Amino acid sequence: MFKNILIPTDGSKLAARGIKAGVKLAKSLGAKVTGVYVAPPYMPPVYGEAAIYYIDDMSQAAFDKATRRQAEKALDAVKREAAGAGVRAGVETVKEPLPYEGILRVARSKKCDAIVMSSHGRSAVGGLILGSETTKVLAHSKIPVIVVR
Repeated sequence: MFKNILIPTDGSKLAARGIKAGVKLAKSLGAKVTGVYVAPPYMPPVYGEAAIYYIDDMSQAAFDKATRRQAEKALDAVKREAAGAGVRAGVETVKEPLPYEGILRVARSKKCDAIVMSSHGRSAVGGLILGSETTKVLAHSKIPVIVVR
């Protein structure tokens, strides 16, 4: 059925549920998994007339290093879970201001045929106000999306 399952992660406990479910599904189907971490691009400080609108004492090099460290930590969870289940795994880090676009870009580039991701399962009003990345992936994906709650 599925041969390459994309598993997005941000390193949270919630994402860990999606990782477990995605790896379990891959194992049962004999598929491989691809973990993806979407990092925000660097945003330099913005100065206005007599005011600083955005204060950041982090240089681009320091930001990139911190982002790399966070991505490695988040994606290590995918690698560990897959190794423990005997499932082949690859990982990818992309920079994208809109996480759902990064997820879908990797799904296309790695020829994934399904996406497994977790969601808070907020109510309709909560989802509308908060704007879930899972909802955006569901709305824009051309491949099946399995949501874990």
